[in-house]
Amino acid sequence: MKIVSWNTNGIRATYKQGYFEPVFAKLKPDILCLQETKAEPEQMPEEVRNVKGYFSYFSYSKVKKGYSGVGIYSKIEPKKVEYGIGIPKFDDEGRILIAHYADFVLLNVYFPNGGGGPERLAYKLEFYDEFLKLINNLKRKDKKIIFCGDVNTAHEAIDLARPKENEENTGFLPEERAWLDEVVAAGYVDVFRHFYPTKTGAYTYWDMKTAARERNVGWRIDYFFTSTNLLPTIKDIKIHSNIYGSDHCPISLEIQL
Repeated sequence: MKIVSWNTNGIRATYKQGYFEPVFAKLKPDILCLQETKAEPEQMPEEVRNVKGYFSYFSYSKVKKGYSGVGIYSKIEPKKVEYGIGIPKFDDEGRILIAHYADFVLLNVYFPNGGGGPERLAYKLEFYDEFLKLINNLKRKDKKIIFCGDVNTAHEAIDLARPKENEENTGFLPEERAWLDEVVAAGYVDVFRHFYPTKTGAYTYWDMKTAARERNVGWRIDYFFTSTNLLPTIKDIKIHSNIYGSDHCPISLEIQL
């Protein structure tokens, strides 16, 4: 089974520019998780809302149009889909979909960005804490957990091109990175770093204004994390930096269940 995660930075723009359908053709995902879709389902073209061969699910922002949002396309129908974590101030921004499958629980998340002032950083850190509580509750029920998406934080210096220059910027602040330490300590594995502990230059996001992608001045802020009980099933993980259509590139996880 192949699961793909991608922050599209606007699903309608990705589609209009001709990058949406090729992701299905090139990567052949069994499950595709999208973040920052920036659209309500009725705003999407029919070909985006209903992709042949897939069940589709969307959560979108109730507080601001053209903002945030996540989507899941799945060849297998989940047993249950949840549209949030039960906390209105987070759920109203349309940041999470939880799909329950027979063998695992998949959480597709667009984590908040900490930019825009101290209130948004506080919001991001609170979202982080509530999310960790949520997955720990699932783990206590012996669920196998996969969570993916745009975490909006680079964990270690190896995960961004210019760590020194970004020590005081959101996305690489000590308090943001400390939460990722907590996630790892709680028994979740950053799959890419598990398989490639010393790989440099492996990024998933590049600033478009400065043409950073051409120079590979990037950040690895998109992740697949799994609970340790899924590690033996993992066959491959890839960063698809050759696929365009967003300021992020897709990442893929292959598991054999």
